[in-house]
Amino acid sequence: MRSSGRNNDSGRGNYRGAGGGSSQPKAGGKRDDKQQRAGRPRPEERRYDVGGSGGPGGKDERGGAKSGGPKSTGSRGAAARGGAKGGPRTGAKSGPGAKGGPKGGPQRGRGQAPARPREYDAQVEERNRARHNKPQIKTPKTFGDQDGERLQKVLARAGMGSRRACEELIDQARVEVNGQIVMEQGVRVDPEKDEIKVDGLTVATQSYLFFALNKPAGVVSTMEDPDGRQCLGDYVTNRETRLFHVGRLDTETEGIILLTNHGELAHRLTHPRYGVKKTYLAAIQGPLPRDLGKQLKDGIQLEDGYARADHFRVVENTGKNYLVEVTLHEGRKHIVRRMLSEAGFPVDKLVRTSFGPIALGDQKSGWLRRMTNTEVGMLMREVEL
Repeated sequence: MRSSGRNNDSGRGNYRGAGGGSSQPKAGGKRDDKQQRAGRPRPEERRYDVGGSGGPGGKDERGGAKSGGPKSTGSRGAAARGGAKGGPRTGAKSGPGAKGGPKGGPQRGRGQAPARPREYDAQVEERNRARHNKPQIKTPKTFGDQDGERLQKVLARAGMGSRRACEELIDQARVEVNGQIVMEQGVRVDPEKDEIKVDGLTVATQSYLFFALNKPAGVVSTMEDPDGRQCLGDYVTNRETRLFHVGRLDTETEGIILLTNHGELAHRLTHPRYGVKKTYLAAIQGPLPRDLGKQLKDGIQLEDGYARADHFRVVENTGKNYLVEVTLHEGRKHIVRRMLSEAGFPVDKLVRTSFGPIALGDQKSGWLRRMTNTEVGMLMREVEL
């Protein structure tokens, strides 16, 4: 029993002793591990020197055994520092037996291109200059003089229609230049020198203006009046281009009067040589003799010579009131009034209803309108322009 008790005590004692003995080294081992950890830098505090030395008593990157000396040049750290990624190797040979260059010569880097000689650069620059300094090649002219404008463009600007419509006029052989019919597209013309016609009518290709005014009674046929009376200039005050009237009308005479900036056309329209006809409606008192028209056509003696009418007819008759139409090509002052008065029929009211091919129509009194291209062409044909 005692022996068993001793054995139990000893067993317990041995167990405790063993446990105590085993626990002390563990505690000591823990202290040693703590000291080792304290001396070892943390991962974020580690420094990787190029020499590969981890310091005395330090471990390598893989956590292996301690190394008291510098690391070998073939370690993983050296490869991670750029040797394996294209960077310069720390242990690379640089002597005469090294690869990558001629023996004894300077070693070149991998990314550097060989230098070009200056002669080659000069040749490249000379070739570039010669490429850009070539003489200009003159192409042959396709349609006569290239300095002019295309015919369809000139016609479109003159108001004959769109360019496509003007091209159709050319295709239909309706356009002629200097007397020759044009059948091909792209012909170039000079608007200031060439004579262009469409359907036989001259086209005003320049910046000419043509207006027709229904002059009211009491308006003076001048562009300016020193006495301050109402004149033709009051109807075109907003025009930048200077206009002038073609012929005159009495202050009390109404009807159509033309305004333009085409000097040659205005001159020819009023010149007796071209004999442009004007038509008037006159209100007179009757009764009228049957031979009144014959008298006017044969000629009436006036103070400044004979005056003859080209045409005469009675338009309307209401009792003693007659409305007669007189056509003549002369343009002397008050010629219609003087002729009828000399025949014994004073004029109560006088209206000019047409000037050449331009008719007054239903244009209201005091209204100014722009003439169409067809009307301008007919006027030019009337005076051989």
